[in-house]
This record gives sequence, C-alpha cells and structure tokens, in this order.
Amino acid sequence: QVQLVESGGGLVQPGGSLRLSCAASGSGFSINVMAWYHQALGKERELVASIIRGGSTYYADSVKERFTISRDNAKNTVYLQMNSLKPEDTAVYYCNAVGTRFGRTYTFWGQGTQVTVSS
Repeated sequence: QVQLVESGGGLVQPGGSLRLSCAASGSGFSINVMAWYHQALGKERELVASIIRGGSTYYADSVKERFTISRDNAKNTVYLQMNSLKPEDTAVYYCNAVGTRFGRTYTFWGQGTQVTVSS
C-alpha cells in the first residue's frame, strides 16, 4: 500500500500564505502524477494543481498566479505553495497520487488537511 500524509494546513488571514506538503510512502510503486484537490463545504472535489514526473504542471484558473506546485521525486513528496489566499480558498485539501506497479495503475488519496482563510 501507498500512504499519503499531508501537512501544513491551518488558519490564515486573507492575503496570507501557506505551504502544504504531501509525502508518499510505500515500496514497489512508481508515482507518475501527484496532485492537489480541494473540496469546500457543499461542493464537489476539484482539481487545484497537478505535476507529472517530468515537471510539467497544471493549475485551475482560480489559483493561477497565486499557487505553485512542486515535486521532489527523490522523496516522493509534493508541495503546494499558496500565496495571496482568499476566503474562497477555504476547503479541505487532498493529496492525490497516481502510480503503477506490475503494469497496473493505482490512485491514492490522503486524508486531507483543512485550510481556512478568514479574518
């Protein structure tokens, strides 16, 4: 099994910053894609940002120019630097990883970390 452990969430004022981390542990898998999703109260889970092994990134329009996703392949860790945070960024943020083992693809989810942006 692969376990994803998130950290870095918390309460921050509008305009502030947070840095989320997600570390993948477990042997035998090659992690190809790592991503961050968020889910606000009463809404569906949405993709925020993703990064592939080679470094290409994707961002939702709502977070472009404010968030930065990065990845340390050696540590199987993905980060999300969140700047200029807005109240609408408030959500549970979930780490996601897609990996392969013995030719099959698997998707893994973290437990989620709460991000609250409020004055």
